[in-house]
This record gives sequence, structure tokens and C-alpha cells, in this order.
Amino acid sequence: MHKQYVEYLKAVRKLSPHTIESYTRDYRQFSGFLDAHGYKEDDLGVTEVRAFVSGLSKSGLSSKSINRIISSLRSYFRFKQRYGYAKVNPFTGVKCLRVDKWLPVFLFEEEVEKFLEIPTPDFISLRDRLIFEFLYSTGCRVAEAVAINLLDINIKQRMVKVRGKGNKERMVYIGAKARQVLTEYLTRRREYLRGREATDGTALFVNKNGGRLTTRGLRYIVYKYVAKSSCAKKISPHTFRHTFATHILNEGADIRVVQELLGHANISTTQVYTHVGVEKLKSIYRKSHPHAKMKEGD
Repeated sequence: MHKQYVEYLKAVRKLSPHTIESYTRDYRQFSGFLDAHGYKEDDLGVTEVRAFVSGLSKSGLSSKSINRIISSLRSYFRFKQRYGYAKVNPFTGVKCLRVDKWLPVFLFEEEVEKFLEIPTPDFISLRDRLIFEFLYSTGCRVAEAVAINLLDINIKQRMVKVRGKGNKERMVYIGAKARQVLTEYLTRRREYLRGREATDGTALFVNKNGGRLTTRGLRYIVYKYVAKSSCAKKISPHTFRHTFATHILNEGADIRVVQELLGHANISTTQVYTHVGVEKLKSIYRKSHPHAKMKEGD
């Protein structure tokens, strides 16, 4: 992969290190295919690229994962073409695979409350409680949450500035419960960090050593509590983002507002949560309406 392309992703597209690593990983997989078949990158046509995509399908990758790889490599060759490193983009004529409709996993209110009932006898437990409160209250992505600095927070107005994909800034809001936990956390944070060598005076979320909490660290914390819970759903940190969007849409929020709060570039990405609401309504209807109930043997 061209070093200039990596710099382009950083400086121009302003993608996160996690996304750039994903692009690099996709390219490595493609490069392995080229080496295995003796193909040269600059001599590729649609036939060779389709053979690559076919191989991905046979390997068992999901359509969604394959489409991400196609998109990633199409972007790479578009860069090469635009800046004179290649004459054509072999991925231009390759269509993405059809993806089955996907509905995100979300939690009902009582399920969320169980995660928000974390006892807080020490600072680390209080931090964990704040992580759950914050993810549910704001709908932030994990990478956005760990990047938040103290100066990004306005407790009085319950507003927090976050930096999303492409380094785009937006404002999110915290509820009354989250603000209460946040206020206590900030007070105890000062006491906890006093005298520690690895302190990060700017980060909102800190680890046990006082440094900035990483995305991996935050995911570990969430999965630790999920393992202790009795919830049968497959829960990840992103589940709280799905839950945030589903709950406020079900309460009547305008989809354009939800799009802004989530930081989605396209409203089509946000519309999946309206489908979640529809499925919930269907479920309630089937359970509640006399003529919708199934009889034994039906």
C-alpha cells in the first residue's frame, strides 16, 4: 500500500487509527491474493478482481464484511487513479453483494437499569458506572468516548463535545442521572489521580494507572460486566448506542435529530432504528390483540 495513501487517510480524510488499520488489513488480504496468483497490482482487470471477491465468498466471510473490503479497495484505487499512480480503477465495475436486512440488538429499559445498578464503593467502580451511564445517555461510539477531554464537558448545560468519524465535531447531551454520576466521578477523579505518575490531566476516562482509557480497555470493562449479567442477548459496547437510538425514536424523537446526535453522515444509516421500532410494535400487537394471538395447532 502506498505510504502516500496512508498519509492521505490521516491528513485529508482524517480517519481514526482504528479505521486506517482496517483499510490496511483489507489491503494485506488483497495483496496476498495477488502474490498467490502472480498478478501485478497495476495490470488488474475486472475479471481478476471478481475472482478475488469470489474467493472471499468461498472463505465464509459475510456479505457485509466483503462489501467493506470492496469499498476499502475501491477507495484505494480511486486514490491511485486521482493522483496518477494508476490509469484505471479495477473495482469500479464490481458491485457489492446483497446484504440481508439487519436489525441491531438493543436493550429494554429494565435491562439497561441492571447495568446501571453497579455498586460504587471505589473510584474504579464509579468509573465503570459512568461508562455505562455515558454510553446509554449520549449514544457515543467507544472511540469517541475515550477521546473526550475534561474541557469538552459543560456539566451545567449537560453538553459534551465529541469528535466522530473524519474528526467531525458534534454535541451530545447527558441526562440527569448521568450528570449526577459524572459530578461525583470528577470529584473523586482528582483525589484518585493525586500522586500517581501516569496521570492524564486531560482525559475524562482514565485507567487504573491514571492514563487515558483505551478503546480496548473500555470494551474489556463492558464485556466483564456482561459476563456477570444474566442477560441472554449478545451485548457489546455498541449495543448501548443502538439502545440510545431505539429508545429516543420510540419516544417520538425526529429521525433527523437522532441522525445528528449519532453523527451519521447518511440518514439511511439511522433509519435502521425505525425498523427496530416497527418490530417492537409488531411484537406488542401479536401479544396483545385478541385476533393476532395464535391458537394451539396453528
